[in-house]
Amino acid sequence: MSPATIFQIHLVLGYVPWLLCLSAYVWPRLLAMERAEAQRAIATLHSFRFFGLVFFIPGVVGANLPSDFAAFAAYGDFATGVLAILALLTFGLRPLYWSFVVAFNLVGAADIIVDYYHGIQVGLPALAGELGASYAIPIIYVPLLMITHVVAFYLLARPQPKAVSALVGDAAASQGAA
Repeated sequence: MSPATIFQIHLVLGYVPWLLCLSAYVWPRLLAMERAEAQRAIATLHSFRFFGLVFFIPGVVGANLPSDFAAFAAYGDFATGVLAILALLTFGLRPLYWSFVVAFNLVGAADIIVDYYHGIQVGLPALAGELGASYAIPIIYVPLLMITHVVAFYLLARPQPKAVSALVGDAAASQGAA
């Protein structure tokens, strides 16, 4: 089997264990959480995306890793990580927090989609060995990140239960009266 075929199998199968883990352990807990807390958990995971800067470190990645792929992937991850950290830092300032939640999810999901596109364009499967020590990023880490972006978008779009909406409304009203 060629390295390109193995890489493609790894890419696809990278989603399977994360989807199984999510469905068994994470999804029920996220659904039971208050919306802001669930997004906070997702932001915590994405706050580690500064790790994508590893694509710039010689010796970690090979010299023949296409620089346009590496640069976009690194900066996209870095931007997403910073936005996720800003979301975490502004948790108590809800309008600002929600802006950063939406921003890190939009930037992060777009980064992954464009990275997949760039990877296809530069023939990354045939160059998979050039990923070096960062090989685990697209195989293990990226599937988890993409899945959690989808979950985050679902949770953002999901209507709040009426009881939660009433509590949020009551809390807003009491703050306005104070």
